[in-house]
Amino acid sequence: MNKKEVAHIRKQFKLDHEMLKLFDILNVYIMKETNEIYHWERLPFGLVDREKQELYIGNFKKLLTGELDHKLFELKFQEDAEDPARVMLHQGLVTGDPEEWQDLMMLLVDKMLADAKYEKDMVVTFVRGQYYRPTKTRNDEAEESEKNEMFAHPFILCSVNSTEQQRKNLMFDYVEREFKYNIIVDPIVKLSTPEQGFFYPSVTDNYSDVNRILYCTGKSNYPDPQFIEQVLNAERSATALEVRTIFEEIVKEVAGEQLDTTTLAQMYEEIQQVIEDNEEEEAPKLDFKDVERVLKVSGVEDVTAEKVERAFETIIDDRNYELKATSVIPKFTSKSIKIETKVATISVSPQDLRYVKQVNYQGKRCIMIEVDEDVVIEGFTLSTETL
Repeated sequence: MNKKEVAHIRKQFKLDHEMLKLFDILNVYIMKETNEIYHWERLPFGLVDREKQELYIGNFKKLLTGELDHKLFELKFQEDAEDPARVMLHQGLVTGDPEEWQDLMMLLVDKMLADAKYEKDMVVTFVRGQYYRPTKTRNDEAEESEKNEMFAHPFILCSVNSTEQQRKNLMFDYVEREFKYNIIVDPIVKLSTPEQGFFYPSVTDNYSDVNRILYCTGKSNYPDPQFIEQVLNAERSATALEVRTIFEEIVKEVAGEQLDTTTLAQMYEEIQQVIEDNEEEEAPKLDFKDVERVLKVSGVEDVTAEKVERAFETIIDDRNYELKATSVIPKFTSKSIKIETKVATISVSPQDLRYVKQVNYQGKRCIMIEVDEDVVIEGFTLSTETL
């Protein structure tokens, strides 16, 4: 699944969108004290109040918002799982019986409750529906209408949301003309910030892929391994943060602990060029030969294929491991690199890293930043000192 396919699905989540049909919605309320189901209800989505529909649509869209390998993870199902979620989900996908779909989703909730302990009351929301996408590139001169070129993709979406108690407030009653204490005790379901969830099935080359599932987490780079492995019975994949850490350790193994900013900037630029030159929709990957080339071009000395291959084996015990290029570098055009010191935190983009240097001045380590214009602090232009 690539970012274009995710974006296409996310864009369909609008009220009254002709390319999206939502059939049924199931809400399950879980009490934190007992870790049991307190209440559940299923309704045809069309019978839900319009104001609630808007909240749910916003929740689903928020769940599908984020970058792949950061907040969204395409996962393969485990092959040897007992009572696999894949069977329940596929059966729920193809059944036309709302009650059977409901029973299957409740079985998934039972799996969620098996080993987890929630710190807050939780609400699990399932929705089933279908979205449409073109079966081929649209030809404006063709006689077929755009609708005739669409193919329906059934899906199941799940969102897990926490709740919070309403704050105590002082209210003014316009009718009675008096101040009143707010005594509302009903919890609020935080639909705007889903904790986690999934979208099934995933998509491969614009076709539904029932062998994969898109897992979504609300906290970037922190997927829930228990939910992935025990509930979805899927194989966990590396986060972008983990891939970047692996890359950094490999580089340290080959080049040592210390690198200057010119070398770092060149290394990031080389990898960014690989990403930009890639014509495929899937993100390119780097094997040990690619890493060797990047390090050599960046000016790292004494780099050999044997050294890099040995570093792969040392760090991840797999010489054939491939690193997703988009994960190994910070965002290239934004100030994604943080240089933290005792007195200041400096933000700089990878492409501007070459203008930052660590120098020794009068026996002290200093950060030197090359600038093209006068620096203004609190309205005052700094005077330029000649060292």
